[in-house]
Amino acid sequence: MSTGTAVSAIIPQIPAPGLAAEKFDLLHRLVAGLPPAELHWLAAWIAAQAGSAKVNLASGGLHQEQAATAQLTIIYGSQTGNAKRIAEDMAERGSHAGIPLRLLRADTYPLRELANERYLILVISTQGEAEPPDDARGLVEFLTGRRVPKLPNLHFAVLGLGDSSYPQFCAIGRQIDIRLTELGAIRMDKLGEADVEPEEVAKPWVEQVLSKAAEALRCAAPTPTLRLMPSPTPNQAPIWTRRQPFTASVLANQRIVARDSEREVRHIELSLQGSGLHYRPGDALGVCPVNPPALVEQWLETLGLDGAQMVTVGGRTLQLEQWLSRERDITKTYRSWVEAHAGRGRHQTLNCLLQSDQRDAFAQILEHDQPIDLLRRYPVEWPAEQLVAALHPLQPRMYSIASSQHEVGEEVHLTVAVVDYIRYGKRHWGAASSFLAAASDNIPVAIFIEPNERFRLPSDPSRDLIMIGPGTGVAPFRGFLQERQQTGASGRNWLIFGNRHFREDFLYQAEWQAALQRGVLQRLDLAFSRDTCERIHVQQRLREQGRELYAWLRDGACLYVCGNAKRMAADVHNALIEIVATHGAQPLDEARAWLSDLMRQGRYARDIY
Repeated sequence: MSTGTAVSAIIPQIPAPGLAAEKFDLLHRLVAGLPPAELHWLAAWIAAQAGSAKVNLASGGLHQEQAATAQLTIIYGSQTGNAKRIAEDMAERGSHAGIPLRLLRADTYPLRELANERYLILVISTQGEAEPPDDARGLVEFLTGRRVPKLPNLHFAVLGLGDSSYPQFCAIGRQIDIRLTELGAIRMDKLGEADVEPEEVAKPWVEQVLSKAAEALRCAAPTPTLRLMPSPTPNQAPIWTRRQPFTASVLANQRIVARDSEREVRHIELSLQGSGLHYRPGDALGVCPVNPPALVEQWLETLGLDGAQMVTVGGRTLQLEQWLSRERDITKTYRSWVEAHAGRGRHQTLNCLLQSDQRDAFAQILEHDQPIDLLRRYPVEWPAEQLVAALHPLQPRMYSIASSQHEVGEEVHLTVAVVDYIRYGKRHWGAASSFLAAASDNIPVAIFIEPNERFRLPSDPSRDLIMIGPGTGVAPFRGFLQERQQTGASGRNWLIFGNRHFREDFLYQAEWQAALQRGVLQRLDLAFSRDTCERIHVQQRLREQGRELYAWLRDGACLYVCGNAKRMAADVHNALIEIVATHGAQPLDEARAWLSDLMRQGRYARDIY
C-alpha cells in the first residue's frame, strides 16, 4: 500500500475554531504516516460520529448501518494498482469535500447491498484478453448472472482502465457500464476510459463525477486538491513513490541462462541502502526506464529529425532526444498513436486495418509490431512537437520481486527476461528490460515499491503452498521460499516450474536443488516444452499430478500462479478447473465456483501480466 499521500492534503494546517492547540497537535501526531486507506477509514468514521450514525468495522472499508443519510460507495477492482490508486484519490477528495462515502475493494463488497445502493462509482481495470482483475471476478460474475436484482434507484458511473496495446481495451468497464443500464440503473456520467496514463482521463472524470455526486447528496462541490509530498522529519525517511522514485545502485547483474539460450534472462540485485524502503514477498518493483539509445537514433533517422531540437509540449521544453529517451513510450504500439499516424499519412491500408471488421488483423499489429515498424512501412512526415504530443508518456514497468528482505536485507532482486530480437530484418528492443540489462554501478536505476496485497503468503505458517511459475514467473516464489525459510514456516512447499530447455533455461536451478536438500522445498515438478517432440507445459504437469494437487487444496493449501496473462494464466486456470472436476467429482460449473471461492478466501492468488 502506497504511503505517498500527503497528510497535509487531508488535514488542515490551521486549527478549527474552538479546537484547542494541544488537541490539534495530537490529531497531527495521530495521522502522521498513515496510509491512504486508513486515512479514508478515519475520515469516514469521524464523519459518521458527527452524524450520529451507527458504524461497524470490516475488512476493506467502512460499513454504515442504519445511516441517516445516503452515501456514495466507491468500489475498485485492480490488478496492478492503478485502479486502486485512482479510487483512493477519489475517496480522499470526496471525504475532503464532506461527501459521505465508503471505499471498498471489489471482493470485500457485500453483494447483497447492491439492491439498496443509491450512488455507486466503479473503478475497474481490464487485464489480458478482456478479463476482470482477480479481486473483481466475483462482482463481475454477480452483475452478469441471473441473481442480480433490478436497480432502478441506482445512480452510477464507471471508470474503465486498460491498455490500448491490447485489442479488448477497457472491455470490462464497458461491459459493466452496459449491464448496469440493462438493470435499470441511471448513469451519473458517461463511461470513462483511461489508457496506460490513467491520470490524464481520470482527473477530469473524477472531478465531474464527484461534483454530480456532491450535488445529488446535497454536499458542497469538491474543490481541486493539491497533492503534496510531505516533508520528512529528521527521524523519518523520505517517501519514495512513482512520482518521486529512489535512485538505486546496481550490486549485481548476471545472465542466468546458458549462452546459447534463445532468450536472455538476467538476475539483478539493487541496493536499497539509505532509502528506508521496505517490501514483502509478493510485492512488485516499479522501474522507471530509459529507452535504448540505438532505438532513439533509429526514430530520428527514420523521421529525419534533429535530436538537439528544442521541443515544448505541455509547458515543458526539452531536446527531442530527451523526449524520446526518457519521456515517451516508443516501444509499445497503441491504437491512439496508430490512428494519429494513419490519419496524418492517409495510408489507405493502415486506415482499413483500423476498421471494426479488421479486429484480428489489427490485433496482430498491436502484438507484433513496434511503432518504428509502422514508421518504416507507412512513411509520414511528423513535426517534432506533434510527434511528442501524440506519443504516450513512458510509464514505469513492474517486476515481481524475487527476494525476501528477511534474507537479503537492504537489497531487492529481480528476474528479468530481456526483450531483444530481430524482426523484419531489424533489431528490436524492450524499454525497461534493455535498460536493466545494461545497468551497472555507473547506471543507477530509479525505483519504487508497488505493494500487492492480493499476492501474500498466508498468515498461518503451517499452510502448504503450491507455486506455479513458468519462465520469469518463478521470480516471486524465490522470495516466498526465502521468507518461509527465514521465518521457520512449517508448511510444505511445492513448486511447478516450466521453460523451454532444461540445459539452457532452468532458472535458479542450483537454488531449487539446495532448497530440496535442506527440506525447504518438498516437491519440484518441471516442464521443458522444447526438449521433446511433444511440447510439455506446466498445465500438463498439473494434470499429471492432479490427484495430489487436489488433495493439497482440499486439505487447505494456498495456490499461487505468476506469469503471462495472455496464454499461460488461462491455460493453467482451465487445467485447474478440470482437476477439481475430475478429482473432486464435481460438475465443471461447480469446479469453477469452487476455485472462485478459493480466490475469495485468498487461497488462490495470481500475479499475471
